[in-house]
Amino acid sequence: MRLHVIVGRGGTASATATLLVESGDRVRMVSRSGAGPEHPNIERVALDGLNTAALTALAEHAATVFNMAMPAYHTWPEQVPPLFESIRTAAEQSGANLVMLGNLYGYGPADAPLTEQSPLAATGPKGMVRARMWREAEEAHLAGRLRATEVRAGQLIGPGAFSLFTLLAQPKIRAGQLVLLPQALDLPHAYTAIGDAAAALVAVARDERAWGRAWHAPTITATARALAERFAEATGAPAPRLAVMTDRELTMLGLADPFWAELFETYHMSHATFTVDDTDIRETFGLKASDPDEVFGEVARTS
Repeated sequence: MRLHVIVGRGGTASATATLLVESGDRVRMVSRSGAGPEHPNIERVALDGLNTAALTALAEHAATVFNMAMPAYHTWPEQVPPLFESIRTAAEQSGANLVMLGNLYGYGPADAPLTEQSPLAATGPKGMVRARMWREAEEAHLAGRLRATEVRAGQLIGPGAFSLFTLLAQPKIRAGQLVLLPQALDLPHAYTAIGDAAAALVAVARDERAWGRAWHAPTITATARALAERFAEATGAPAPRLAVMTDRELTMLGLADPFWAELFETYHMSHATFTVDDTDIRETFGLKASDPDEVFGEVARTS
């Protein structure tokens, strides 16, 4: 029975922990709150990931350290580097492999579907820091200090997902209210189901072919409008009413909460076609994206 350490407690972290223990492994789930799924083979530990010595001790004898930690959105440039360095150091010193949950921010604007070989050319602070974190993990891998890989997911959907769609669209659709999204409604966008991201993380952690490179999680390509309509159908809600949030509205919201102001950095992802190619993970590991109707059906059953 292998031990895995998961740093983080969000929806993808919880889904990954569940997959691992259902396959017979043990999980030590680390977060500041000590939260996580309840299972005999999941040990939940309350610890700040910046405590490198304590985190290293928890990772002793672990096969894998999964980095799924995520500070507050507007604090990434300041808080992500020391936190990720601590997690990477704990993996190095304990001898565990490192699997990172990443996103698409590091690529920057793109005219064509992104592949894992597309340059990490972000110019905004959050995108630049995500690119830098992968480069540092890759450097440690190439230097032989650890084995590392990253799974890059699109906007997350599904039970426990935390994204613009789950926060802004889903509750309003179910209530029959107007949905205001800071996103173009009819342009293709990359989404990833929570369960698909978890399956990808587990697959790369267990396969020798995974190390030393990044992988795109299985991707659902859809417009926000199409996804909203399928969510309404799956949950028995009325046909959704959608509108695009104006820049002025976004600016006004940003005066009260810094989260909103940060969305201007990713305008190229939300207001232009932004898609990815997930061929590599499909052909290498046999994974594919879930049907959104099934994903939203699970949301309806669990909420």
